[in-house]
Formats: sequence, C-alpha cells, structure tokens
Amino acid sequence: MAEREEYADETFDDEDWYARELGDALFVRCSFTEVDLTEARSKGATFEECEFSRCKFNAAEFSATAFVGCTFRRTSFFGVTLDGCKVSGSTFVECVLRPITVRGGQWVGAVMRGADLAKQTFADVKLSDADLSEANLSEATLRGCDLSFATLRGTDLRKADLRGCTLSAVDLRSAILGETKLDLAGAVALAESLGAVVDVE
Repeated sequence: MAEREEYADETFDDEDWYARELGDALFVRCSFTEVDLTEARSKGATFEECEFSRCKFNAAEFSATAFVGCTFRRTSFFGVTLDGCKVSGSTFVECVLRPITVRGGQWVGAVMRGADLAKQTFADVKLSDADLSEANLSEATLRGCDLSFATLRGTDLRKADLRGCTLSAVDLRSAILGETKLDLAGAVALAESLGAVVDVE
C-alpha cells in the first residue's frame, strides 16, 4: 500500500496541477495561490486550515474529501463536483460557485455570504450554522438539507425548493421569499417565525 502524502505549512504558488490525482493526501495550513486544479480528482484527501487564492477547481471531482476551516478567495469552482465532502467551517469570498454539483456531505458553519448559487442543487447537505447572508439562492434546490441555525439575512430564496429541509431556529423573516416551495414542516416554521401559534391538533 502506497504511503499517504502529507504536507504541512507549505506554499504552492502558480503551479499546474491539471488533472492531478490527489488520492487521500493530507494538507495542513498550506497556502495555494493561482494553482490550477482543473479536472483534478480526489477520494479521501484532507485540507485543514488551508488558504486558496485565485485558484481553479474547474470540472474537478472530489469524493469524501474534507476542506475543514479553509479560506477560498476569488477561486473558481466552475463545474466542480463535491460528493459526500466535508466543507465545515470554510469561508468563500468572491468565488465562482456555479455551476456546481453538491451531493450530501457536511457544510456546517460554512460562510458563503453574497454567493451566487442561483438555480444550483444542494441535495441532502448538512448546512447547519452556515452563513448564507445576501446569497442568491433563487430557483435553487435545497431538498432534504439541514439548515438548522443557518443565517439567511437578505438571502434570495425566491422560487427555491426547501421541501424536506430542517429549518429549526431559522429566521425566514429575514430572507427574501416569493413562490418559495415549502412542505408542511417548512410552512409551520415560516408561520412561527412570523409570530403565529400553530395548532396541529
């Protein structure tokens, strides 16, 4: 069995990692600047407290990959696939996040303020405590996501599909709603956020 590649406190600047196979490599507190990861592949790789600036993840495919406590600045995720990935505690600043494919995984506490995610699909993703303030999620599909304690201040949810979502402690009054799809539980959460007392007896 090949030994796991491990990197700590390293700097990668202006490197071509096109179609690189990352496997289950471990990167801790590493800095990536203008690194081209287009069509890169990973299954089980881990990035902890890493910084990415002006990088490209275009058309990359990540499975069971962890980006924990990372910061992404002006980085492109055009066409990326994130399948069962852990993106908890990571921050996205001025990033290109569409089109993007996200299936499952944990994005607990992720910060995506002002992100453009219109018409994108997040299926069964744990987004509890995520900060989606001012994000554009119009016509997005969030079915089955856990949005408990998420911040939706100024979030555009017009025509978004929130059926099957967990909306515990979510203030829907602060979001922009319009033709937003809700199931019964979501409708109750909305009514309660508006001060109603819902009697289901």
